[in-house]
Amino acid sequence: MPLYKSISPNSQTTVKIWKIDESYDDLMQSIDLKPESLERVLKMKSELHQRGFLSVRCLLAEFGYQDSDLFYDDHGKPHLKDGKQISITHSFNFSGVIISDLTIGIDIEKQRDKITIIAHKFIDYESDYLNEEDDSYIEKLTAIWCVKESLYKLFATPGLSFQKHCLVIPFSINDCETVAWIDYKTKKRRYNIHFLTFEGFTCAYAIS
Repeated sequence: MPLYKSISPNSQTTVKIWKIDESYDDLMQSIDLKPESLERVLKMKSELHQRGFLSVRCLLAEFGYQDSDLFYDDHGKPHLKDGKQISITHSFNFSGVIISDLTIGIDIEKQRDKITIIAHKFIDYESDYLNEEDDSYIEKLTAIWCVKESLYKLFATPGLSFQKHCLVIPFSINDCETVAWIDYKTKKRRYNIHFLTFEGFTCAYAIS
C-alpha cells in the first residue's frame, strides 16, 4: 500500500498522504464500503475521482478507521463518529487526510500554470509581495490557494471568500510554513500554516 508520507505536527494531530498507484479494482478490493459510499463511487464518471475517493478510505484504514466511521453533514463537511476532527483532500494521484483533536483543514493541489488564470479570484493583499517574474511564482500561487482552501475547510462558514476574508502573509517556499488570517465579519483569527511540496504538488494544512 503506497502510504507516501506521515506527519505528526503535534501530539494531537496526524497527517497522512497517499500516492495513488493502484488500479480502481485493486483499491476496491482492499476496503469495505457502506452501501451509500458504494453507490456514490459507482456513479462517479471519472476513474481518477473514483480512485481518489477509494484512496481516502485506504488512508482511513491507516488511522484505524473504516468507511462506516465517516459521515458528512448537510454542508458536505466530513466528520468521524468518535468526535475526532477530520479533513480530506485529493488531487490527481495524491490524496491526504488530517485527523486531530483540534479543528483542522487540509488541501493538496497540483502545481499548474493555469492557476495564473484564476489568481485574480483568490488573491488580493498577496499581490503586493508576489512577483510574476519569480521562478517560484506558480509554486507560491499554488501554496496560497492551498492555504486558503485549508482555512475554508477549517472555518466551515458559508459565505467565506478566499479573496476578501483570507489573508496569507509573505513567505518563502523554503520555510514550509506561514501565518494566515481570517477576517470575517466580527471574527479575526490567526493561524499557523504548514505546507510542503512533492513531485509537482503542494499540500497545506491548518490547525486551530
